[in-house]
Amino acid sequence: MAIAKVIEVISSSTTGFEDAVSSGIAKAAETIDNIEGAWVKDTKVTVNDGKVSEWRVILSITFIVK
Repeated sequence: MAIAKVIEVISSSTTGFEDAVSSGIAKAAETIDNIEGAWVKDTKVTVNDGKVSEWRVILSITFIVK
């Protein structure tokens, strides 16, 4: 029997959406083992002078508890 746990993290990047997702998962993986997947729950951008300046994501990260 396996037990899964879900945590929620918020990550941002000035580079792009994919970088925000990747860096959020990478940071979580520094202290959490057995990450199985992630769900992007929400996205947001901040805008300065009519241009996107930052991408933000809310991630639900699932990992197996051993």
